[in-house]
Amino acid sequence: MHHGARVQSGAAPRVWRWTRWLITGVLGVVLAGCNNNPLPDGAAASNTLYTAVSGSSPRHLDPTASYWSNETPYTYQIYEPPYGYHYLKRPFELIPKAAEAVAQPRYLDKAGRPLPADAPAADIAESVYDVHIKPGILFQPHPAFAVDAQGQHLYHAMKPGDLGDRRSPWAFEHMGTRELVAEDYVYAIKRHATTRVTTPIFGIFAEYVVGLKEYGERIKAEDVKLRAGISAAALDKPFLDFRRWPLAGATAPEKHLLRIRIKGKYPQWNYWMAMTFLAPVPWEADAFYAQPGMAFHGLSLDRWPVGTGPYMMTEYVQDRRHVMKRNPNYRGEAYPCVGMPGDKEAGLLDDCGKTMPFIDTLVSTIEKEGVPLRAKFRQGYYDIPRIERVDDGMEFLVEMDDSADVRRDYIERGFQLPKFADVSSYYIGFNMLDPVIGRGDTPEQQVRHRKLRQAISIAIDWEEYSRIFPKSAGETAMGPLPAGLFGSRHGQPEGINPVTHQLVDGKPVRRPIADAKRLLAEAGYPDGRDAASGRPLVLNYDFYSQPSPEARSQIDWMVKQFAKIDVQLEVRATDNNQFQDKVRQGKHQIYASGWLADYPDAENFLFLLYGPNAKSTSDGENTSNYANPEYDRLFAQLKDVDDGPQKQALIDQMTAIAQRDAPWSFGHFPYSSGAFQSWVHNAKPAMLVRDMARYYRIDANARVARQAEWNHPVWWPLWLGLGALAGVVALAARSLRRRERLDARGALLP
Repeated sequence: MHHGARVQSGAAPRVWRWTRWLITGVLGVVLAGCNNNPLPDGAAASNTLYTAVSGSSPRHLDPTASYWSNETPYTYQIYEPPYGYHYLKRPFELIPKAAEAVAQPRYLDKAGRPLPADAPAADIAESVYDVHIKPGILFQPHPAFAVDAQGQHLYHAMKPGDLGDRRSPWAFEHMGTRELVAEDYVYAIKRHATTRVTTPIFGIFAEYVVGLKEYGERIKAEDVKLRAGISAAALDKPFLDFRRWPLAGATAPEKHLLRIRIKGKYPQWNYWMAMTFLAPVPWEADAFYAQPGMAFHGLSLDRWPVGTGPYMMTEYVQDRRHVMKRNPNYRGEAYPCVGMPGDKEAGLLDDCGKTMPFIDTLVSTIEKEGVPLRAKFRQGYYDIPRIERVDDGMEFLVEMDDSADVRRDYIERGFQLPKFADVSSYYIGFNMLDPVIGRGDTPEQQVRHRKLRQAISIAIDWEEYSRIFPKSAGETAMGPLPAGLFGSRHGQPEGINPVTHQLVDGKPVRRPIADAKRLLAEAGYPDGRDAASGRPLVLNYDFYSQPSPEARSQIDWMVKQFAKIDVQLEVRATDNNQFQDKVRQGKHQIYASGWLADYPDAENFLFLLYGPNAKSTSDGENTSNYANPEYDRLFAQLKDVDDGPQKQALIDQMTAIAQRDAPWSFGHFPYSSGAFQSWVHNAKPAMLVRDMARYYRIDANARVARQAEWNHPVWWPLWLGLGALAGVVALAARSLRRRERLDARGALLP
């Protein structure tokens, strides 16, 4: 009996321990299944904005290199160029940011003598911009600024191995700051001549900033000296200190005075000073990140920017998560008190005069797929799907149009989905170097080829496109300029494209297919066949991405547009890199493209058709390689003219030339629509306003309530789990009783 009792006392605890572990595990899994909240506990109640980023982490946060839209959610919250755009006013209005005022240039002739403000552009040798920087602005805390009692930088003389396991600026013990001065902007302009990072704007800046082109050549030579004996593949490179070499076109005559000298007259220069290419770069940050081991461990301006703006990067987890927190050194700016008609009624002036930013933390989560991203927004876990996008709202609007139930649900949830036409364009272009559809070598060919392009432009029914593809819809374009820019005639009777449309009862109506077929016959292709050889006309559509199911339907639609005039369209789908190679060689024929405004000026769109800017011969942005001497002559004048009647006349003439020559089927100006939860205040999206986060305000209490309302715990998994658990416990008890009986019998046996 004693032996059998010992067996029972050892087996029972083991069985019950196993059962307890099983119960704990099952309950944990079941309860986790009842909670679908991807945010940490208590996150909804915090003063934090949650948003997503598609695909991957930003490639460049260095302001010299950054030029992609998905980088702007970070760069424009962290850096401060001299200027920005008024958050509420339309058309867009430049306002000072780090500068005290938007500077008006003073003009000089070739002898350096002052000229009046209305001097002819031909007489102006230089435009001088004196930009006064606000005193007292401080950089964010950063170890690059940390100094000892003697004023020596603590972390500017690190040796190999000193970095240790630090992988973030926040891993350093000491932080520092200093005042923003004009020299930081001078340093930033010089830095566009660097050989160390990609510099997408150096070519443009070198064309205008006095001496910058020559400065670039000098920097190349100086860098060769610095890197003598160092492998080209080495990540650690000596500090390239731009303070050592002066640049005539960018100086700081006073501590808070930035002077920029521009060749000739270039009114668009002020717009560049609203972009992060002109954000200040402190030399200390450049020196800090140039030290041994920094590049290898991802410590650089590309990941860890150093700015004066309202936010600073505090967490960077590659392809997973990025966190920006309020910069404790930020001075604060007042929310605007003036807007557009309707802004007051929409609540956009409720925070008039209050100090920004309103939000403490911005959290961006990398989302690989669109479906979970949108689902989390519908559940209330994202306040804005993607903070930088102005097209996310279109999908929700289309869903509302497709279903009354969805419409009712979205309205009840209070989703804000403002829709508007922004400063962007989408078009089909023709390569003017192509022997079939291009300019042509003889006057006769030029006429025939022009009529072929005109016929195609009529046939591509962009009004139908917007009806069939509402997620990509827009307002049909009559020319290259969207509304919102000075000189645009979009939406006006005088702005109609006479090649593709005619006025009927005061409204533009696309010309009939019969007109397109007539032009096609005059071009030498009656019924879509070459009049001389009888062969069918086959044209090539170079599509620069692999055709996904969504893209395939749009490609099929395009093929049908050409078929309406009996022209065969062959699709040549490639990836973007292959397409770019083909374009540089001038081997493309028909292609799709679009343009997002860099700044709100007609020049930024009209230069896409400027001959010297041809892609295949000059690596510019004129992908159609269009060249018309008269258009180019007018464009050269346009660049030097301020807004006014003269500029309007030039734009009208250039638009008429482009309409007649038809280097593009002008396509449409895509609709923009943001998506915001009801508890996000001050939402007014626009493509050009990229420092939007400082204006947003979150009602965290409302968010907590709505998340709870929209996401009731799902109890059936719990009941199912408990039922399964009860079965497991019953089986365990039965097994235990059987074991006890067997053990008891064993103890009674001799």
